[in-house]
Amino acid sequence: MRTLRNPERRPTHPGETLREDVLPALEMTQTEFAKRLGVSRLSVSELLHEKRGMSPEMAVRVARLLNTTPESWLRMQQAVDLWEVEQKAEKLTGIKPIKAEAIAA
Repeated sequence: MRTLRNPERRPTHPGETLREDVLPALEMTQTEFAKRLGVSRLSVSELLHEKRGMSPEMAVRVARLLNTTPESWLRMQQAVDLWEVEQKAEKLTGIKPIKAEAIAA
């Protein structure tokens, strides 16, 4: 699937979106956000500072609070995760594709 996103640029972490766009727009502190989500302030802080990824459970909590979808938050996290793995391509160099005829046999 082709994308318009520059593959050299790291995708936006969902925590960055929350930190830079969502919380300021809502005029909400990390503490209030954590209370409304029913999680610890530390969990929110680590997510907002990109020290933690968006888990499926957190995605459901955030989506419910913000009236969005958990899938949108998880897609953002997946893009970051895949980009980071692809930056370490040397770990994958030993993996050779299986030829189509070998699969069909």
